[in-house]
Amino acid sequence: MTVVVEDTRTTAPVQEPTQNALAPWRLRVGAFAADVLPATAVVTTLALVSFTVPARGAWWWSCISLIGVVILLTLANRLLLPTITGWSLGRALFGIAVRQLDGTAPGPWVLLLRDLAHLLDTASVVGWLWPLWDSRRRTFADMLLRTEVRRVEPDRPPPNIREWTAVVLLAAAALCLDGAQVSYMVTYSYERATDKTSAQVSTQGPKIVAQMLTYDPKTLSDDFARARSLTTDRYRSQLATQQEVVQKGKPVINEYWATDWSIQSATPDRATMLLFMQGRRGEGSELRQISATVRVNFANSGGGHWLVDDLTVVTKPKPPGNGK
Repeated sequence: MTVVVEDTRTTAPVQEPTQNALAPWRLRVGAFAADVLPATAVVTTLALVSFTVPARGAWWWSCISLIGVVILLTLANRLLLPTITGWSLGRALFGIAVRQLDGTAPGPWVLLLRDLAHLLDTASVVGWLWPLWDSRRRTFADMLLRTEVRRVEPDRPPPNIREWTAVVLLAAAALCLDGAQVSYMVTYSYERATDKTSAQVSTQGPKIVAQMLTYDPKTLSDDFARARSLTTDRYRSQLATQQEVVQKGKPVINEYWATDWSIQSATPDRATMLLFMQGRRGEGSELRQISATVRVNFANSGGGHWLVDDLTVVTKPKPPGNGK
């Protein structure tokens, strides 16, 4: 008896070449994170720092300049490098590349429009997840721009790509840490300087205002000269005008002292103080007690010495009590 054995041959399935394989979703996420997250962290940190440092100051301009540089480098990585080398940093790290449907590399303008179209993916959220069930693993941006993300040959990524990625990540981390440190130091030093201003003005301010408002007809010229020396250039002319009015009249003894005061606002270079003044005017039978409330702006003239930059009478001088 002859046994006939059927010759069954199994044909192995033909696998899609790696060059044309569509990139898995996890690789796309990793590549996008490597391209965008370091820059996003740096820009966010420096933007927050810019709100804590003095506006238009050296640190503020440093933050704005670094933000501009980081944004330009990110755009170059996402738009220009793929055109020149075929890769961005993150895509090279994960071995994927953006391709048009015919397999050619898109130009920088297509890549720019594609990144802008990712706003639609972000707004819908679903757009970023669409590659999980789409047959061509496309986001909404890929559909609009007719692009795909494909795997590439293992030996094609640029050399030392992991080292370059590590350098970028370390540089971004360093900028974030330095920005946080600058913010802390500037804020801390600003608060210390402000506290110093409040302490100095609380000590000097009442004495300065009392000296500026006090005069005696016998030493009127010296008293007025001393008063002008206690003011800034901006307020000195206004004070001199008021002194001329007093000189043309019949000046009498005018003496003030502060009984209470409070700091309304303070910065390292300026402060505003509200003072409650009491004093006397005239002498002998014409002597009368007076009181007044003034708001005074002080400016730092250097070395912890403060000058009156403006004085506003809140409550005009009047006799104490009901004035009868």
